[in-house]
Amino acid sequence: MAPPESPQIVTGRCDSSVAMKTTRVKRAFKYRFYPTEAQAAELSRTFGCVRKVYNLALAARTEAWTLRQERVSYNATSAMLTAWKKTGELAYLNEVSSVPLQQALRHLQTAFTNFFAKRAQYPRFKSRKRSRKSAEYTTSAFRFRDGTLTLAKMGEPLHIVWSRPLPEGAKPSTVTVSQDSAGRWFVSLLCEDQTLQPLPPTTAAIGIDAGLDHLLTLSTGEKITNPRHGQRDRVRLARAQRELSRKAKGSANRDNARRKVAKVYARIADRRRDHLHKITTRLVRDNQTIVIEDLTVRNLLKNHTLARAISDAAWREFRSMLEYKAQWYGRKVIAVDRWFPSSKLCSTCGTVRVTMPLHVRTWTCDCGAIHDRDVNAARNILAAGLAVSACGAGVRPQREPSRTRRSVTKQETSRATVGIPVLQGREDVNTASPVR
Repeated sequence: MAPPESPQIVTGRCDSSVAMKTTRVKRAFKYRFYPTEAQAAELSRTFGCVRKVYNLALAARTEAWTLRQERVSYNATSAMLTAWKKTGELAYLNEVSSVPLQQALRHLQTAFTNFFAKRAQYPRFKSRKRSRKSAEYTTSAFRFRDGTLTLAKMGEPLHIVWSRPLPEGAKPSTVTVSQDSAGRWFVSLLCEDQTLQPLPPTTAAIGIDAGLDHLLTLSTGEKITNPRHGQRDRVRLARAQRELSRKAKGSANRDNARRKVAKVYARIADRRRDHLHKITTRLVRDNQTIVIEDLTVRNLLKNHTLARAISDAAWREFRSMLEYKAQWYGRKVIAVDRWFPSSKLCSTCGTVRVTMPLHVRTWTCDCGAIHDRDVNAARNILAAGLAVSACGAGVRPQREPSRTRRSVTKQETSRATVGIPVLQGREDVNTASPVR
């Protein structure tokens, strides 16, 4: 779970300050559990009631705004919930805990707040088939003692598989129970983690170029293989989807076939997330400054030729993990401008080529330097990020010489470029000295 405050991201400006003091971070620890039949039935009823209350409140707020131009607050919807419980049609809302129902109204209030602040679209109604099944419990609706968790309206604790221990002395403030499309049950415990400490400072800095042939290319010359989890399970997924298409709608066989498809998707997502966690943890642990590109993945997905491969690479999830881990451990993430010509710029002489088609993986500059496309891009990204951090220079090089403005290379201090490998002449990229 990402921390409440976003990490320090520098885009085209100078800001070298990094928070090194220990901060309290709220983290969500997610575990799988196996409910009994009675617990599963109770949680399923709770999911349905949460969805019903959310939709009723959304309909009431929409109607009030459409007909009377009136904004309905959370307190008003809470009063509506009390009235709904007293009606015969909605009397079943009293059978489940009231806390998840109140939390659903708070989530709706947050959705409207984001909408009016133009951070999100207008809230949508929850669907029984497509929406996420979840219910949130606060401290008054659960009991956590001696490593056992008991929810309201339940007589026995949940059978949780504690795959990792909670932080010492941590007490959950919120518990969220959910069921994914594959039928697996999860419980997420939100705790305040006081064990996170900034890592010892280091002088190492690294630039990262994201790609498809290789998931990541580092400025040190290392290339991290793209595992292509979606492509590896494509045959299994296609077979499961064909079986699903043959089942009659509304039948139990179709529901079983749908669950098989969901399990394949869950397997892909779990493996991809695990791989990204290992990569980001290593990068944050070994480097003080990490420079990446500010990619707009949403726009890149409009390329229907590469959309599937880009989605499988999960660049946005990689950046999100990198950012919140950097904040936790006192590291710095710099995002350079998305239009910075990192691939077309020679990292030796600074010459920018006019074109650089995707099929060109190795090219020779007029100065005689031979570049690997991805390694050269990573080195340019690192140099641009360090220039921004050191002196506030723009991340895009000057296309024409100027008498009044010096180039970024001349403006950089000696400490800004120390340790950056530079190719001399026709030196091969594999023999260049790595960043220390």
